[in-house]
Amino acid sequence: MSEQISNIEKKRHTLAHLLAAAVLKDYPHALLTIGPAIENGFYYDIDFSAGAAPGDDDLKSIQKNMKKLLSSWKEFTHKEVSAADAREVFAGNDFKIELINELEEKGETITLYTVGDFTDLCRGGHSETPATDIDADAFKLTSIAGAYWRGSEKNPMLTRIYGVAFDTKEELAAYETQLEEAKKRDHKKLGGELGLFTISPLIGAGLPLLQPKGALIRREIEEYLWDLHKDKEYDRVWTPHIAREALYETSGHAAKFGDELFRVKGKEDEFILKPMNCPHHMQIFADNQFSYRDMPIRYFEPATVYRDEKSGQLGGLTRVRAITQDDGHLFCRVEQITEEVSTIVGIIREFYATMGMLEGYHVQLSVRDGEDKYLGSDAVWERAEKALDDAAKANNLNYTRVEGEAAFYGPKLDFMFTDAIGREWQLATIQCDFNLPERFNLSFINEKGEKEQPVVIHRAISGSLERFMGVMIEHFAGNFPLWLSPEQITIIPVSDAHNEYAQQVYDGLKAVGIRVSFDDSKESMGKKIRNAKKGKLPYFAVIGDKEVENKTVTLESRNGESKEMTTSELGNHLLTEIEMKALPK
Repeated sequence: MSEQISNIEKKRHTLAHLLAAAVLKDYPHALLTIGPAIENGFYYDIDFSAGAAPGDDDLKSIQKNMKKLLSSWKEFTHKEVSAADAREVFAGNDFKIELINELEEKGETITLYTVGDFTDLCRGGHSETPATDIDADAFKLTSIAGAYWRGSEKNPMLTRIYGVAFDTKEELAAYETQLEEAKKRDHKKLGGELGLFTISPLIGAGLPLLQPKGALIRREIEEYLWDLHKDKEYDRVWTPHIAREALYETSGHAAKFGDELFRVKGKEDEFILKPMNCPHHMQIFADNQFSYRDMPIRYFEPATVYRDEKSGQLGGLTRVRAITQDDGHLFCRVEQITEEVSTIVGIIREFYATMGMLEGYHVQLSVRDGEDKYLGSDAVWERAEKALDDAAKANNLNYTRVEGEAAFYGPKLDFMFTDAIGREWQLATIQCDFNLPERFNLSFINEKGEKEQPVVIHRAISGSLERFMGVMIEHFAGNFPLWLSPEQITIIPVSDAHNEYAQQVYDGLKAVGIRVSFDDSKESMGKKIRNAKKGKLPYFAVIGDKEVENKTVTLESRNGESKEMTTSELGNHLLTEIEMKALPK
């Protein structure tokens, strides 16, 4: 197992054990449960119910104990033991006993790992010599939270202690700097300050309301997405928000999403708020008599789907219950898959280049693992995986194969993009599906006059519009490109004497479609400029005596650049930047 784990993951896993050992020094009554490595760090879930429990103020003390212990952790040793022996070692710890019993029932090997005077139940995957492998200045405990044992509300509440860890102290410092920058860019904070969206407790968690400015940003993104598709022979469709449960039983979504489904009881029938759009699009295709000459058929629909996520998992725009996907489904022949995927990849590349996120992106070819949670036969899956693998190679995608991340009906290409402060986001996806066409008995007529089953390619470019908006707010820190800015420029007269000419400038810009405002308030010019900067406007135009006399404006950008220009030059400058969808400087 350890050969499949990166060195940093081994260090983080080791530090989880080190955390547990350090906790036991000050809290000998604590019962240890599990402590895995996670992205950027590690945690350990611990039961302190028999006595005192640490708080956030105690993290420094625990971390100090970890550093003291680290120097004595020379080498891990391990041994395989019987279930009976393991139960004896962990007598009194019902959590460990539960894990041991499960391993015994499955017939799996039970191993104990020891370093110093600390022993834990573990499968392995550690730094072999922690004292020399791990930099004591490259990890830090960060927070304490509650967590149910094994994630179930029916189980005891435990204390989860989190830490972060890197190879060097410089990497840790860079990560902490990134976190501080992320706090400034938090879309929930900026969304309120800029008047983009709100959450109403009367409406419910995970159901954000877009203010006019937020709705405008979303509309611009939607329209741009359609612009990228409309000349590629996509047809827009529309589907209702509910359907009979039978639709999702046929597709497999009813079993897949289970208690995450919202159910609606009608007078004569029961319905489900749709968890996905694809079954609806299958029905649109099924209602037509297509021939091979018609293929591929391409449907596009920005449509909202619904998942009953737990309230504790919801937040802002990035985790919601109403999810609007820029959804597309392509029905094609097997030999058309590579060409269709190539077209989609081209759209993805253009879209994310416009957003300033194309550099350094990579792709995961997400395939099945050994678990029994997927639709369809091995032969169908092998065919779909090969089709996507071939398409990825044909498009020179920088991709890695990841097991266990496939959709339940087929493999997928997940596109990973990095934002302005280095965080990675999985956004676009392309999925290859031989299963749903079979379950819905879809067909077209081939050259021989026989029925042939199409392949379905599912694709989303932004992923979901809500989450994508949240990512964009943070990526741009609210300083949106001109084309995406709800308010593109404000006109600031120095005094009332300049209002008449300022009004003319305002009217001229508004007439050509610029989103412009006119600040004729009684505030000082300095306050007006501060307000424009606080609102993160791309531009403001100052008009004083000189500008009135010369029939010009002084255009100032949020990055501090200033230039005097005529009103026609101003309009052309703004319209050109909007048309180019230029990134902020």
